[in-house]
Amino acid sequence: MNDCIFCKIVAGQLPSKQVFENDELLVFHDIHPAAPVHLLIIPKVHIASLVECKAQHEGLLGRMLLLAPRLAREHGLNDGFRTSINTGRGGGQEVFHLHIHVFGGGKMPHLI
Repeated sequence: MNDCIFCKIVAGQLPSKQVFENDELLVFHDIHPAAPVHLLIIPKVHIASLVECKAQHEGLLGRMLLLAPRLAREHGLNDGFRTSINTGRGGGQEVFHLHIHVFGGGKMPHLI
């Protein structure tokens, strides 16, 4: 996607403070953190949102979720952390490229 900010980060066209990369995933610090630690796990392939995922993405989604606790530990979130996948405008999604927020390190507001 030519206008996707996360695709531009994957392509190296925009800078990011990366913390992890492999063949299919990229992880970097959110530029507008909601907590002292706020990471974004994104697939390198463009998938607009969770609702766009199909059975073929099952392994990718599992690897994204399994990476979250590893990154949380590496960033000192030993007392716990939160993950979030905002889906669609009504779900708070602002960048339409699938991503998992991993955040913590401070007093977290209670959600439903």
